[in-house]
Amino acid sequence: MKVVLNGGEQELPDEATVDDAVAASGAPDSRRGLAVAVDGEVAPRSEWGSTRLAEGQRVEVLQAVQGG
Repeated sequence: MKVVLNGGEQELPDEATVDDAVAASGAPDSRRGLAVAVDGEVAPRSEWGSTRLAEGQRVEVLQAVQGG
């Protein structure tokens, strides 16, 4: 299935979850400092492994960065 991941088209397995999309984004394995939105709605971290994605959904994986 194809989703839009961080603004680009990404092929994922047919029964992919939010966690699969996070992994495909290249995010670190620790998942620390990450937030995910699916179609503009924040996806709770506790549900990443159980929330299935559908064809064409938009997934944004954001990582907090220190700076100043």
